[in-house]
Amino acid sequence: MSMPDVAHARRAFTTTTFGAKSVRPLVLGRRGAVSAGHYLAARAGERMFDLGGSAIDAGIAAGLALNVLLFQWADFGGVAPIMLYHAKTDRLVTIDGLGVWPRNVDINQIRSGGQTDGVLWTVTPAAPDAWLTALAEFGSLALCDVLEPALDLASNGAPVSVDVARSLAEYEDHVRERYPTTLNAFYPEDRVFQVGEILYRPELALVFKSLLDTEAAARRQGRDRAEAIRDARDVFYRGWIAEEIAQFFQREGGWLTERDLGDYHVDVGEPLRTSYRGMDVYSCGPWCQGPVLLQMLNMLESYDIASLEHNGPDYLHLVAEVIARAYADRERFYGDPRKVKVPIHGLLSKEFARARATTIDPRRATGELPPAGDPWRYEGSLDPAENVGVRVSAQIAETRALDTTYCAAADADGNIFSATPSDSALLTAVVPSLGFACSWRGVQSRLDQNHPAAIAPGRRPRLTPNPTMLGVDGVPMVAIGCPGGDIQPQGMLQTILNAWDFGMNLQQSVEAPRIASWNFPNSFAPHTYDPGRLDVEARIAADTRENLRRRGHAVRDDESWTLTFSAVHAVARDDRLSVFAAASDPRVEGAAVAW
Repeated sequence: MSMPDVAHARRAFTTTTFGAKSVRPLVLGRRGAVSAGHYLAARAGERMFDLGGSAIDAGIAAGLALNVLLFQWADFGGVAPIMLYHAKTDRLVTIDGLGVWPRNVDINQIRSGGQTDGVLWTVTPAAPDAWLTALAEFGSLALCDVLEPALDLASNGAPVSVDVARSLAEYEDHVRERYPTTLNAFYPEDRVFQVGEILYRPELALVFKSLLDTEAAARRQGRDRAEAIRDARDVFYRGWIAEEIAQFFQREGGWLTERDLGDYHVDVGEPLRTSYRGMDVYSCGPWCQGPVLLQMLNMLESYDIASLEHNGPDYLHLVAEVIARAYADRERFYGDPRKVKVPIHGLLSKEFARARATTIDPRRATGELPPAGDPWRYEGSLDPAENVGVRVSAQIAETRALDTTYCAAADADGNIFSATPSDSALLTAVVPSLGFACSWRGVQSRLDQNHPAAIAPGRRPRLTPNPTMLGVDGVPMVAIGCPGGDIQPQGMLQTILNAWDFGMNLQQSVEAPRIASWNFPNSFAPHTYDPGRLDVEARIAADTRENLRRRGHAVRDDESWTLTFSAVHAVARDDRLSVFAAASDPRVEGAAVAW
């Protein structure tokens, strides 16, 4: 099987497949590009370029705007994992943007509570620290510039979009029953706001103004740009905002304290990496599900994907079986590597991938979740006792609603930004004096203390959001990501294969119909598991769906263009043509801009 050459690599995501159509155009420009899960967030990012900012400034501005606009998917007090490439220092880093369990967490109280959202599942809010750390260390603009669009949207209001109105209607009964402070924040006048009505967030605007006032005071005192941003950050984690959060959780029966907030800081590290037929692929660590994408690509490298019929039965069967094996390994091994031993080098080794690929029957589906592989032999060590005893049992239920959004940016200096902010404000209690909710991402931890993602003080939950980058010759050139909970790596995988192996451009790649496997325990409590389930988008041929059923997949016919199949957004740089491309998935109300 021949490997693509560098020329292929540099044009793969911008080349147009003539004759193939897309719902939205491939957006092309010369100076830079932004793509985000809401059209006004994309505009917020674009404005940073008008101020002389970089892609990093643009990505942060878009992310902060998403925190205001899409609070039902990614509120300001939630999570915001980031991957960015800072061209000036030639650094590619990850910022986990993920909180940790409070030191006083009581597992027995969670177990007896019987709920799968709310304050008992709260970990330290991480998004503010992620945005401000990225800006201080790698940005170029001041916080007053980058936060201005979000402040404007919070102070002067934003029109309720179709996606927001739909979520407000869907969660109204749940919020009304359980979260009076959230009802007051997002259901003003005690009703569901309709599309086009203006929703204000005055309390959040006051939080933003406090951060900007602190930055301004620090600059007047002679502190430099980065120091002033860090001072603003400390207002959240060590100042009056931390006091408000701690007092609220004390009243509500949660565990967050001022000490938990004061001790917290995001982790800045290096991404994991693999290669796929000449392309570099970067993900965040096993504290999230990012390595799943790398594992799937490693396995698929054993096959001549381009020779298969796109979205034909042989191709989709292979993709589904690769998904099952990677997610079996995720269930068995992934967790916070600061607290548990994760055999990540073994999991990402090419030899391990080839061994996993040999277990795939091209004619028959595994049916249920297959056994995990044995990466320890490729790690050069033995399986430690703390990672044994994980059991998987079937518990069929409807898939819970998915949250999360995404933003990406790239510029002519070579900077690239990729972030996947998340955490719905409609599934927990809003801090009334602050106008935002704190991360309930603890729902992705496990009560089973033998599980690598078990609840423990100071431990990060195993996160689903996982921003990604692609590159050539060690240089990042594409930022890609999506919402969709457990389906995120699957959506990105199929998008990447569409471009790399089947010759679609970036927009065609994100729009093509997809499958979504649920043949594994859901990351969200109560971690339901539906053996063999494979959702297939209606645009995929009926005879292909029947063929997959005959092979043993529990196929569910699903509607086209739904968030069930994730909503991929991406930006790419084509050095050969000095062109930027940006794509946005019609499955949500996002937008891509380039200039």
